Amino acid sequence: MHQPTTSTDSAAATTAPEPALRRRLGLVQATALNMIDMVGIGPFVTLPLVMGLMGPYFLLAWLVGAGLAVVDGLIWSELGAAYPEAGGSYRFLKLAYGEHKWGRLMSFLYVWQTLVQAPLVLASGAIGFAQYFGYLVPLTAWWQPKLVSGAVVLLLVLLLYRRIEDIGRLGVMLWVGVLGLMAWLIFGGITHATHPVAWLPAGGWSAVPGLLLSAAMGQAAVKTIYSYLGYYNVCHLGGEVREPHKLIPRSIFLSILGITALYLLLNWSVGTVIPWQEAQHSEFIVSTFVERLYGAMAAKAATALVLWVAFASLFAVLLGYSRIPYAAAADGEFLPIFGRLHPTKQFPYVSLLILGGLGFVFSLLFRLAEVISAILAMRILIQFVGQAIGLVLLRRRRGTTGLPFRMPLYPLPVVLAIAVWLLIFWSTGLQLIASALVVIAAGCVAFLLWSRKLQRWPFAPAPRHGK
Repeated sequence: MHQPTTSTDSAAATTAPEPALRRRLGLVQATALNMIDMVGIGPFVTLPLVMGLMGPYFLLAWLVGAGLAVVDGLIWSELGAAYPEAGGSYRFLKLAYGEHKWGRLMSFLYVWQTLVQAPLVLASGAIGFAQYFGYLVPLTAWWQPKLVSGAVVLLLVLLLYRRIEDIGRLGVMLWVGVLGLMAWLIFGGITHATHPVAWLPAGGWSAVPGLLLSAAMGQAAVKTIYSYLGYYNVCHLGGEVREPHKLIPRSIFLSILGITALYLLLNWSVGTVIPWQEAQHSEFIVSTFVERLYGAMAAKAATALVLWVAFASLFAVLLGYSRIPYAAAADGEFLPIFGRLHPTKQFPYVSLLILGGLGFVFSLLFRLAEVISAILAMRILIQFVGQAIGLVLLRRRRGTTGLPFRMPLYPLPVVLAIAVWLLIFWSTGLQLIASALVVIAAGCVAFLLWSRKLQRWPFAPAPRHGK
């Protein structure tokens, strides 16, 4: 017998379901988005800086960056496989520190920093794009590089204003350009090597510890780690990944291992053709490298590929970051406007537009040298150190029985990650350390005002205990 339909049932049947993120990204697409996020303009603008800081031992700094990426990647893999939702660190911090009290503060601070750091990351890539673009088309007037960087940001927003499965296919296409450029540069060094490159200091392995703890290594590691960042981008897209318990760890380590090999080979190739004493002063190191090997026309083609890679990285960066404020707002922990999904294409369009708009403004206001270290300094305490400690808290509270991925040698990777991140934070300098602390303090004030408006912890009214 059929039950009569009530008015409530009828209303529920006619109410359209809320749009939701779809799990459409596979391993190839996720790894491609990770790798193009990692490469970007970073290695092409930091390579000469690292050579200037480390001299003939510049390869060691790239190994240090890779080592940190590996141990930190273990943390991301364990958290991402266990909690595969949109938002990445936002979700991890909230769960680790408690969803109703301190976890709300930590996750709010992360989103708060994202509203500043994500547009700065976007701006740094766009500014670097404009710098290399100047090799192809001389930009003499002060406003011309700013016009180029601003146009790059606007084009990115336009391309990302679409469904996630379309973005996955586009990401793979951009990835092909990344691999093509790196392969060309590495092949050029292998076939034209004329200068030896040192893998170890003159004193051999006994001299490595002293070099690792040197001030020069600290400054160089800031630059190399900036170039590795992005191996965790798949965690930001956790709600749109198929079989995330398997795919997230695999894509993270495939990305780290692949990019480490490419970076080491790239640096070795450049160093064997252009001595580090000369390369450290080059503003367009890739263009100079290719011009020396194949001539001016080939150098222009290589520069165009660098621009392709930089654009591809920014594509992945803005895609991943746009999901973070969305996840917080959808959770009721941030401004509701960020939680809106496009009604037909199911992507967080408001978050995308706001971050893209801020990135456009920042690309007009800042220079590249002003943002690389600042980006890293502002992220370390809340995101990287806070997240590593949070994993320990989660393990103690929930155990490890149900974890899809458990890091080997626990807790050694966590201890190493925290120690190295704090050393990197100190290496950014007192001015940037102070700036990062100011941003955190401002976020705490914003959190208190927001919580007071919502009457939530620490302003929630005390419960009544009967009459």
